Amino acid sequence: MTTSRPARPPQAVQGFERSEGEVIASFGTWATGTGPIYRRLADGIRKAIEGGSLPPGQRIPSERQLATVLRVSRTTVVAAYEALRDAGLVESRRGSGTRVAATARPTRSISDGRVPGGTGSSMYQRLIEGPGDLISLTCSAEGAVPELVAAFRELAGADLATAFDEPGYHPAGLPELRQAIADHLTATELPTTPDQILVTTGAHQALVLVSELYLRPGGTVLAESPSWPGCLDVLRSRGAHIVTVPLDDEGPDVRLMAEALADRRPDLVYLMPTFHNPTGVLMSVARRRRIAELCARHDVPVIEDNAYIVQTAAVAPGPSPDASRPLGEPRDLPRLLAAYAPRGAEVLSAGSLAKVIWAGLRMGWVRGPAEIVERLARRKALADLGSPVIDQMLAARLVPQLPRIEAARAPERERRLDRIEKLLRDRLPEWRWRRPYGGSGLWIELPGVDATEFSHVALRHGVEVVPGAVTDPSGAHDRFMRLPYTFTDEVLDLLVDRLARAWAEIGRHGPVDTRPVRVIV
Repeated sequence: MTTSRPARPPQAVQGFERSEGEVIASFGTWATGTGPIYRRLADGIRKAIEGGSLPPGQRIPSERQLATVLRVSRTTVVAAYEALRDAGLVESRRGSGTRVAATARPTRSISDGRVPGGTGSSMYQRLIEGPGDLISLTCSAEGAVPELVAAFRELAGADLATAFDEPGYHPAGLPELRQAIADHLTATELPTTPDQILVTTGAHQALVLVSELYLRPGGTVLAESPSWPGCLDVLRSRGAHIVTVPLDDEGPDVRLMAEALADRRPDLVYLMPTFHNPTGVLMSVARRRRIAELCARHDVPVIEDNAYIVQTAAVAPGPSPDASRPLGEPRDLPRLLAAYAPRGAEVLSAGSLAKVIWAGLRMGWVRGPAEIVERLARRKALADLGSPVIDQMLAARLVPQLPRIEAARAPERERRLDRIEKLLRDRLPEWRWRRPYGGSGLWIELPGVDATEFSHVALRHGVEVVPGAVTDPSGAHDRFMRLPYTFTDEVLDLLVDRLARAWAEIGRHGPVDTRPVRVIV
């Protein structure tokens, strides 16, 4: 007699099974729609399936689990799943839970069945869709500075015949812009020549090109924890494994970093020394020097991401600057990490005009040894043959003005910081944070509440939150969230009001402990 084996549940494509958090994140901003809440939830899951974020065979959370995490009734989830089953998008089997149906297929093709962008995909999707009435905390950007308009008018009135006579292909960057950036960095006590500069389409592309040069599938990157998910996704897209070391008030833990360098032999070190995103930490001079020496000793290249600050001056070696000082005072900033590196060390420094000038001016750069910059330029040529020339001509006129522009913006940035802190103290006195030395956001600790759990409630109140879990998968920052303060006063007031209402809702029921109960006998 033969017995038939029960049918095996379909597996997610290429054996990639997403975690519960990744599955729920793929639902996007489902709660901000209209109509019954069960229908909104079903539509969010349907879009994730049709968009390819949830492949056939992917397990989705049980009704009870999803209701607990999303802070909705179980009846709501039951109704949503029933609608999806009726549409043939999910199927449930006893013992294997609910999965995306084997017959469900995305409406558009994706090459590997994985979520484009990984943990940071929702941030990029928000840029594509636009926030609508939602206040999204995934992006901290401001409008353009007046100097950009002036430079544009000046450029429009200039004699451009000479510039337009040549083909316009500059894979390494427009010569005058490379010179301007080199002069700017030299003025910060980091001697730089134009052949050490590669102009990129934003700091993001700089990181992409560097990761292409140094990383291969199965490689290792050493990074800080927490770190920004969009940047980590770039590194993971090369098939790299991320090893992290925790931050303290002066930067990455040096002892743990030394151990990781010795034990793991990473292919690349990725750091944000100045106004770290999302914590706002400013790495001390002593820590910069020690880390540069460690990486040189172990012959490991470093990429320092300085997208959140334009270096305008330097300070003498000493203790960490006083965080109570006004934001953006140039004389308080240490030099770039590369300035403390011993001779022969391979340190690359990425910068950008996005945070100081305008995010729409997609101009960035990477500084490094000339031979490395040449190799990066070859990859830049393959990517896009060079950044737009007109944009580079504008940037060349603005880079010499960076110290003055940064100084002019600092008072308004500090005023907004004062405002958001007062609003939080008045409306959300339980929340905890440390006033950042710089950057554009607060790193908020939610006492007793998982930030991912809070993010689902906040979404229903019109705020998209970046929870700490996506910045640090270890769980050490699950109760943290980033709160940018780059909005207008009106939006800041509305933002805190919505967050306070979400906090009140979650406070009525207390925190949810979703950890499994372990019975020890």
